[in-house]
Amino acid sequence: MKEFNITGICIPQRHYMADITHKLDEIAELVNKGKYFTINRSRQYGKTTTLYMLEQRLSSEYEVLSVSFEGMSEKSFLSSRNFVKTLISKVSSAMEYTTVPDKLKKQWKNTDDFLENSDIDDFEYLGKKITLLCRQSDKNIVLMVDEVDKSSDNQIFLNFLGMLRDKYLQSAKGRDNTFKSVILAGVYDIKNLKLKIRSDEEKKYNSPWNVAVDFKVDMSFSPQEIAAMLEDYEKDYHIGMDIKSVSDELYFLTDGYPYLVSWLCKWIDEEENREFTRHNIQKAEKAIHFSDSTLIDDVIKNYENEPMLGKMIDEILFEGKKYPFVRTDTVVNLGVRLGIFSKKDDSVGISNIIFEKVLMDHILLKKARENSLLQPEKKQFVHDGKLDMEQVLTKFPQIMKSEYRSEDGKFI
Repeated sequence: MKEFNITGICIPQRHYMADITHKLDEIAELVNKGKYFTINRSRQYGKTTTLYMLEQRLSSEYEVLSVSFEGMSEKSFLSSRNFVKTLISKVSSAMEYTTVPDKLKKQWKNTDDFLENSDIDDFEYLGKKITLLCRQSDKNIVLMVDEVDKSSDNQIFLNFLGMLRDKYLQSAKGRDNTFKSVILAGVYDIKNLKLKIRSDEEKKYNSPWNVAVDFKVDMSFSPQEIAAMLEDYEKDYHIGMDIKSVSDELYFLTDGYPYLVSWLCKWIDEEENREFTRHNIQKAEKAIHFSDSTLIDDVIKNYENEPMLGKMIDEILFEGKKYPFVRTDTVVNLGVRLGIFSKKDDSVGISNIIFEKVLMDHILLKKARENSLLQPEKKQFVHDGKLDMEQVLTKFPQIMKSEYRSEDGKFI
């Protein structure tokens, strides 16, 4: 039987998956048009699974070289020579799962001249190997690079992108042969990588990846896509699930965040004896708050580690402030990239109810600890099962003065 998966790549034969056929259609069309682009989405948003599914989709027409920077050692980024050697090795391994002729595989793998001659320009050498490979291949070649964030603070990676850009431009003029399409996947876009590694005095918005088109495919799950996954589950277990109401409730709580949808389904499947009811979905939503989830941990870490982001979250959740949804703003853009912010009626909002509740619980506990001496216990307000409103009103200004201190005028 299949199962709901929340770790690693989802495989259609082994896991229940949302139907992302139309998303793959959109991405494949970009490849067919020879576009270079980056898939930027927050952690555990299905990027790696999407690349895997896309690879299967494209493999009949293209040679797809799929590599990942996950696990690349720091040594690989110490010099351009180390980087080129590592990349050639990774691409060579990827070729083993393609129909690239053995002659071309052997030709690509052979780097004796490169290793023995320290005077060879590293990226010029790599560029020539790419040209030779693409010129001699019977099929157009697509390069996919996952986990590009692993190189986010390294100038050598930007030099590699610059080389790909130059080959792309020369190829458009008919003066070179290069990859049909290059797809990068990671949390940050390449413009942000550029900003991250420059010194404060040199911050600019230009990027060696300015040949890439904007990636506008919506990677979140719609209620219909969630329903397709549940239909697959229902065929296996015949539990009489109300698929529409369940998919709508899952979407309501998660806003289609892939990991959250799968996590809730997995919890109900394993902890509630496959009873997909609204009540159990709400139980699952509460359970994820206390789970050992790396995604939830990341949300809290990002709140704590990014002061400006944390301040904006506080103001949105507890002061009711409305910020216009302007992606060029550094804090708004960061929140979107981390999956915390999304557009809500042209304003910045927390992306889904689960993140909103997790953040509120965390912040409230933090504030309670900071003001523990002034936090009255519940028993002070409830007598014989009734709320003592006079005591509430007496304590309320003490709490507000502690919280706002000299900001009484603003509060009033």
